[in-house]
Amino acid sequence: DYQLDIMIGEGPAARSIKLDLPPFTLVAATTRAGLLTSPLRDRFGIVQRLEFYSVTDLTHIVTRSANLMDVPITREGSAEIARRSRGTPRIANRLLRRVRDYAQVKGTGEVTQDMAQRALDMLNVDKDGLDTLDRRYLSMLLERFEGRPTGVEALAAAMAEDSGTLEDVIEPYLIQRGYVMRTARGRIATNMAYVQFGLTPPEAS
Repeated sequence: DYQLDIMIGEGPAARSIKLDLPPFTLVAATTRAGLLTSPLRDRFGIVQRLEFYSVTDLTHIVTRSANLMDVPITREGSAEIARRSRGTPRIANRLLRRVRDYAQVKGTGEVTQDMAQRALDMLNVDKDGLDTLDRRYLSMLLERFEGRPTGVEALAAAMAEDSGTLEDVIEPYLIQRGYVMRTARGRIATNMAYVQFGLTPPEAS
């Protein structure tokens, strides 16, 4: 109704003031939809779930960002950054800036595929977009907990990280890429994770 009721005062002396609001559109975003109450979620007329971007889409985004930054870049250079960006434009643009810096210091300033590979390898971002924190997480599952189902609190304590960081930052991409499964008994590393670390999956041992 584009009106806001505000209570002023307390007890019997309290009174309500109605303020008129101009028409507006409310857009909300969260990575923890399950923590919202159903009545709150149901008040939003349109509910959408955002998926990770494809490498093709991210390649276009990196190329456009490079043009806006006046950074010479080849299509192969854009694609290399896109592949390591975890399906997220924000990360793609961050990596582009770091690769640009590397190219300006170590090369001619042009971002080629080779230049992007060397820069991202130096930043410990591998060809699948996994960074140091991702590899620590997987290493804990595979080596410290020996592949057994592990709760998020135990993992967080072993890594000296907050459990929210694991659930919101690390796990979504690892699960989407197929490295980790989240089960009722805890987190389980998949065969793909064993291969990533050069280990033999239990089924094949």
